[in-house]
Amino acid sequence: MLPGFFTRAVELLLGRDGKGRPLHLQAAGAATAVLVVVMLLGSWAVIVAEHGAPRANLTSYPKALWWSVETATTVGYGDFFPVTLWGRVVGAVVMVVGITTYGMVTAALATWFVGREQKRHELTHRAHELCDETAHALHERFDRLERMLGAKGDGD
Repeated sequence: MLPGFFTRAVELLLGRDGKGRPLHLQAAGAATAVLVVVMLLGSWAVIVAEHGAPRANLTSYPKALWWSVETATTVGYGDFFPVTLWGRVVGAVVMVVGITTYGMVTAALATWFVGREQKRHELTHRAHELCDETAHALHERFDRLERMLGAKGDGD
């Protein structure tokens, strides 16, 4: 049940559901998927790197997972932190991927807002063009009617 849900969620994020997604949404979705994988694997890797180190406080997977969420979001409460070189390398990777992902998601949202505004502007512009065309056509009809009425009035 759960793997099917995750597969469907990834397909939706990456636009592989047959509907196709704009490139910026695909990139944000892919970055989010990579971030989740990096956080899960980074939690495991930091446990391995910190195993047996003196003063290590990342001693269980739940603690390491919380640490990876803190690190990826750049919150960093300071309650958990790696003390070994390899633990810090893992932390740096989780940070870089997290910062990159949030930047991409922010850019995708900005692109979506700008795209909506452009569509609204285009629709407004087209509505004005149609209004102008309609007014021009009405003026031509009225002019033609006036000419026809004027010709009838002259013929009487």
